[in-house]
Amino acid sequence: MTTISATMVKELRERSGAGIMDCKEALTESSGDMEKAADYLRKKGLATALKRAGREASEGVVQSYIHMGGKIGVLVEVNCETDFVAKTPDFLEFAKNIAMHIAAASPLGVVPEDIPADVLEREKEIYRAQAREMGKPEKMLEKIIDGKMSKFFKDSCLMNQMYVRDTTLTIADVINGMIAKTGEKITIKRFARYQIGR
Repeated sequence: MTTISATMVKELRERSGAGIMDCKEALTESSGDMEKAADYLRKKGLATALKRAGREASEGVVQSYIHMGGKIGVLVEVNCETDFVAKTPDFLEFAKNIAMHIAAASPLGVVPEDIPADVLEREKEIYRAQAREMGKPEKMLEKIIDGKMSKFFKDSCLMNQMYVRDTTLTIADVINGMIAKTGEKITIKRFARYQIGR
């Protein structure tokens, strides 16, 4: 049996943000394999997130972030279930990191449904014109457009974006990790991103 050292637990904890006991359990379950342990925690976080999906997240914070000497500013509303969790340093840091991500990655909405219909239509038209320009058959256009739109949502929706601080995770993964850590439902309700000249 593999001995799980305190150093291994510390490393996994720093990497995942999960609690000490969860990290120890994950390392034990994966025989000390750091990658498998990280995956184990992510799956566990997802299971916790699914259990909490029906709960009400009516507390939280509005977090701000100003970047590049006042050239970019972000306000984001991050919700949780209790005022107690909303005031913890971990939650506040999480909200700040989400605001910083929004400043850097410039998403158009939290989820695909947030993106205005006219923006989606414009994107589809561009993809349609590109496909025709490349001589693609008409009957294949919709399939090509669907594929391009799927990538567009991955790049443009906050929940689907790769997290700027760890590109192995999406924002949804980061939230699920925070749900596992706090034991509460956590959501990003809305945000506003301002940039000078835009």
